[in-house]
Amino acid sequence: MFREFATVYPGHVDLPDHGQNATPANERRFSNEQLAGVFAKTEAVAKLMDRSGWDTLWMAEHHFQYEGYEVIPNLLMAAVHLCHLTTKLKIGCGFNIAPMWHPLRLAEDYAVADILTKGRTVFGVGRGYHSREVETFGAPILNQEANRELFEEQVEIIFKAFNNESFSHKGKHYTLPPEVPYRGYTLKQLTLVPRPIHRPVECWQPVVSASARGLDFMIKHGIKGAVGGGAATMREGPIKGYQEAAARAGIDLKLGENLMLGIFVHLADSKEKAVKELRPLYEEHVKMFAPLGFVPGATPEHVAAIARRGGWDEAGVPTLDHFMKLGSWFAGTPEELVAYLKELEARYPGMEHINLSTPMSAPESVMLQQLGWVAEAVMPKFKQR
Repeated sequence: MFREFATVYPGHVDLPDHGQNATPANERRFSNEQLAGVFAKTEAVAKLMDRSGWDTLWMAEHHFQYEGYEVIPNLLMAAVHLCHLTTKLKIGCGFNIAPMWHPLRLAEDYAVADILTKGRTVFGVGRGYHSREVETFGAPILNQEANRELFEEQVEIIFKAFNNESFSHKGKHYTLPPEVPYRGYTLKQLTLVPRPIHRPVECWQPVVSASARGLDFMIKHGIKGAVGGGAATMREGPIKGYQEAAARAGIDLKLGENLMLGIFVHLADSKEKAVKELRPLYEEHVKMFAPLGFVPGATPEHVAAIARRGGWDEAGVPTLDHFMKLGSWFAGTPEELVAYLKELEARYPGMEHINLSTPMSAPESVMLQQLGWVAEAVMPKFKQR
């Protein structure tokens, strides 16, 4: 039963044009003033969500994106600021990309945010997917095995630091603390100062490949899973796989328990109008994510076509209608969305978290209108229970 309603704002600027016939993604470039404007946009979104009863605003950590699609580099700083402007809304880190951090610095910064926001900052970790970002910070991403190995060791360290008064760690990438002399003794243990006050720390991670290794690792550390975006079209696999991983660890979970499903949503007075309004936003979203492998079914030939203006239908690029049939994108009336969400509740009886997001590139005015409409016409059908 859905109890928690969330959305994702990845930090995009208001683009001047949208869709396959608009400016190609790699040709977009914005001024520093325009890029910095995403913070005022984030404030407007957070304030509306707070006063209209949403539970969590998730943001995404990204770097160097002069194209204007994902422009928030530090989620924890943003979370502290936004919690000072709101009263109840939680701010989710979706996600802190661990390979771009020293694990103890990430643990410390989260602890500070946890304290300053009185527990309203939700921790989240991810492995990353932008080579420009991860490799620039000196961590592997092209070598997926090396990336996963580094990530898993970092998360081990982070939870040791969160959960223990003092700790040490010896692994392939880190020896903590280094055995060095300090004020008359040899250093053997460390203490995170401060540690988070709200423990155990609630932690989320994206579920994409849904490999047994990845899901077992999440269950081991009590990490909850966000299923959405490119993985939404294969949600039966990740959702069932997470439940099976819990069973392997001797934990009995209902189908969907400790998971959050993400759907891209656009409401209008009729389905036809909603589809018409959503199509250019969907196409802009695809322009951003297809080259990164996050548009299921997009072939190299499709990706080449997506990089150009127009001609997508002739090239066979996956359409909005295709993903609406799969269920990862929704366009329709509020009543139709309520019916769809109730179908999902019946399919996943343990799921309490639903993420209803506007697509990458939605202008601020559209985001505010859609979030307000969902809060007014959709959420009460679930929260009142």
